[in-house]
Parts: sequence; C-alpha cells; structure tokens
Amino acid sequence: MLPQVLFAAGGPGTLDLDTDTRSWVLVGFLTFIVPILLICVLNGPERDRVDDFYTAGRGLRPVQGALVLTGVYLSAATVLGTTGTVAVFGFDGLFIALCTVLSLGVLLLLSGPLRERGSYTLGDTFALRAPGPSVRIAVAVVTLSACVPYLIVQLSGAGRTTAMLLGLSGPGAEQTAIVMIGALVVCATAFGGMRGMIAIQVIKTVILLAMAVAVAAVLLHRFHWSPDSLIEAAGRGSGRPEGYMRPGLRFAASSPVEGTLDFIGLMITVVLGVACMPHVATQLNTAPDTAAARRTVRHTIVIVGAICLLTTVLGFGAAALIGAPKILAADPGATSSLLMLTGDLAGGSSAQTGEAWLVVLVSCAVFLTTLAVVASVTLAAAGSVAHDLVTHVVRRGRTTEGREVAAARIASASVGVLSICLAVWVQGWNMGFLSTISLALASSCLLPALVYSLFWRGFTRRGLLWTLYGGLGCALGLQVVSPVFSGSPMALFPEWDIAWFPLQTVALVSLPVAFLLGWLGSVTGQRRAAALPEQPVGA
Repeated sequence: MLPQVLFAAGGPGTLDLDTDTRSWVLVGFLTFIVPILLICVLNGPERDRVDDFYTAGRGLRPVQGALVLTGVYLSAATVLGTTGTVAVFGFDGLFIALCTVLSLGVLLLLSGPLRERGSYTLGDTFALRAPGPSVRIAVAVVTLSACVPYLIVQLSGAGRTTAMLLGLSGPGAEQTAIVMIGALVVCATAFGGMRGMIAIQVIKTVILLAMAVAVAAVLLHRFHWSPDSLIEAAGRGSGRPEGYMRPGLRFAASSPVEGTLDFIGLMITVVLGVACMPHVATQLNTAPDTAAARRTVRHTIVIVGAICLLTTVLGFGAAALIGAPKILAADPGATSSLLMLTGDLAGGSSAQTGEAWLVVLVSCAVFLTTLAVVASVTLAAAGSVAHDLVTHVVRRGRTTEGREVAAARIASASVGVLSICLAVWVQGWNMGFLSTISLALASSCLLPALVYSLFWRGFTRRGLLWTLYGGLGCALGLQVVSPVFSGSPMALFPEWDIAWFPLQTVALVSLPVAFLLGWLGSVTGQRRAAALPEQPVGA
C-alpha cells in the first residue's frame, strides 16, 4: 500500500512541499512517465503472434532478463513497506528485507523446471501433468483471486500518492487519479504486451536503483558516512532504543506465542508467496532456455539484494531524522517514511530548486514502480483469462493466434476496468487485508501445486484440484476470521468482530492444509484407479 504523508501544517494525507517543488514533480511526471508509456506501446508486437504477446519471443538474455524480473518482482509496496518496517521495527524490518531476497532463492529452485515446460501461463504448466478444462478453470480462479486484490492495492495507492504529490486532496481527487492512471496502464498493457512490459520494467529498475543510491548517498553524507552513527540515531528516533535492534517489535502487541507464530507466518508468506505470484513465475518464460532462466534469477538476486540493502539504510534514516512516532502518526502502515525522509533531506517546504530534484526523482521512481507492477500483474491475469479460459475452455483450442491475441487485449482491458472500479469503490479503506490475501493465496495454493506438479510423478488431477481449491478456501476462510479482517483498529472492518482465528498470518495453517490435500487427493485417486476392474478389449 502506498503512502499517506503529513503536511507540516495540514494533517494526514499531505506532504510538506512548496508550490515550486510540486511543479517540478509535475514536470518530472510528464518528462518521464508519458514518454515511457509511449515507448511501451510502440515497443509492442508488430504482428499478432501469441509467443510475442505473452513471452516477447523468449529472447531475453540473462542481464536484460534480470532487469525485467527485478522490475516485476519489486512493487512500490515492497520498497516503501521495507523502508517503513525498518524505520519502525528495526531488527524485524531487516529480517523482512532479507526474506524478500530469500524468496528469489525459491524462484531459483523452480526456474529450471518452470522454463523447461515452455508455457505461457501457469495453466499451461499444470495442464502438462493434468490436462482438461477443470484444471485450467481452477488455475484461472486462483490467479484472478491473487492478482485482482493486488491490483486494487497498487491502483489505490498510486491514486493517493499522485494526488498528494500534486497538492490535491479529498476522495474525488484520488479517485480521478486512479481512473487516469488505470486507463494509461490498460492501454500500455493491451497494446504493448510483453514486449512493451520489457521496456517499462527495464527503465523502472534503472530509475529505482538510481533513486535508492542517490537518497542513500545524501543521507549518509549527512551522517558523515558513518553507519554506526546512523543506526544509533535510528534507535533514538524509534522511541524504543533498547529493543530497536532486537527481534519482537513487529508483533509486540500480541502475546509472546501469537507474536512468534505471526512473525514466522509472515516470513513464510513473504519467502514463499512473492516468488509464486503469477506475474513473477510466468516472467521466466521470456528466457531462451532453462540455463538462461537460472542465470536470470541469479542476476536478479544481486540487483534485488542491492536495492533491499539500500532501502534498509533509508529505513534507518527515516527513524533517525523523522522518528518512528511521527511516521506512525502520519501513516499507521509506515509506508510514508520514504517520502517523509526525502522531504526532510530536500529541506521540506523550504526546498530550493537544486534540492527539489531529489523529491522529483523519488516521486517518479515510486510512481513508475507502481505503473510497472500494475501492468505486469494485469498482463498475467489477462493471459490466464484469454489463454486458459477463452482459448482452452470455451474454444477448446480451436482458434487462431490473431483471435487469441485479440482476446488477450480484451481481457487486459476487462481486468483493468474491473480493478479500477473496485479501487475507486474501496478508496479510503484499510488495504492491509487485500495485500495479505494476495501473498497468502500464492503461498498456500500455487506453491504446493507447483512443487507437486514439477517434482512428484504421482501427482494427479484430483490432487491438483484439491490443492488449488482447498488452499484457496482455507486461506480465504481463515483470513476472513482473522484480526486483519475485523476485530481490531487496523482491520478492514474494525467495527465488526468475527476474528476467532487469533493469527494475522494464515500460511502456517493454510500451507500445510494445501500440501495435505494435494497428497490425499493424489493417493485416493491412485487407489481408486487401481481398484477399478480391467475392461476387456472391445468393451
């Protein structure tokens, strides 16, 4: 979820910037974003070929592929959330940043088998083991269930941030920004396809890395390039210097047992969920072969590790210069910390033209990061609808490449419009539930299904369906009766109280349940097949 930031004199939801700086932000948007989206559209496939639209011809070399995969992998919520978590929770935030990098280790283990299947969607991957429309329908349901909430969160945050940076306020301004941003992304996705996504992701990664390096350099210069001084100041600014660099602050309000379980569940969700999000897993199909896919992930680990290291430095800086109490007062989710830190480093409302470039750079990086992730998630969801449902379920494979690409473009527009409408509708709600449910579904449904499909020969269609639907039902059901849905001030519906499940993270339960259901469904299916009498020839 993207930030709400304080104006010095205005209250929540605003940023302490003068008119000139806001003008520079607008100029930066027009200078960077509009040409980039135009490049995305112009770089789209010249012909209506399925391979070009979904995988860009499978021609990405490892370095270029790593830049693209980094852009797909790192969302604005990840960058801003990591910075805020480090600023507020210290050691726990460092561990979450580490888990973000470790998740790529899971992707590295899956990269070879995934690319070897040479598929367009996850439905193709699963259909090799268990062909049939029922499997493709199940995969499409899970894909949309994970992607649509993720899109809502990203679009909602993008609208809030854009309105805030341009000095606008109120629900109407934020909703207008959501519609405008969503329309741009829908056009870029529908016309650009994967080739267009490659252009926008490479540019996004370069700008994001440049932003992180620039802000970290300005920050460290203020502390005379002494990491020890920075960390000591961060501990004082956190308000809890004795526990800042010790584990346990993230869930300190819970009981020791529940806090520990929630923290372990959060680590599992991040490590296993991010790597298995549909738009991340399918990105490996753009590599020429399995060896290139593995090298792509290895290069991505280096780039993502560098960015996560820089964001932890920025988190310490936010705690040291802004202070955790002020960050939490502005935004209980602490995702405002990066923009608040940048405003402080640039001089706040007294920023000069020479200093405003830092705010412009951060604003464009955050905005472009959101656009890039929304585009990649939209493309993954549209691919599942067009390729799995329309081509293989409705048309039973009897179609042409041109018709499938046309269906994918229509699906991109449909998924985008649906997400825009839902993001406008829920604007102002607490989005923590939607963020949590996307990763919970990826870790509880897609990961067990992928592990079984890629590495267990005894996995059957029944086991696959039980894994997908069972994991989906368990994760959704437990999340609805958890404290992130109701019964707490930070819940989606704080006035309700149906939270009988004590944990905020559900992966500790839903993940083993999905694995168990997959095994049980496969074993019972095999026994049933073995028990059937052999039919005589010609019967």
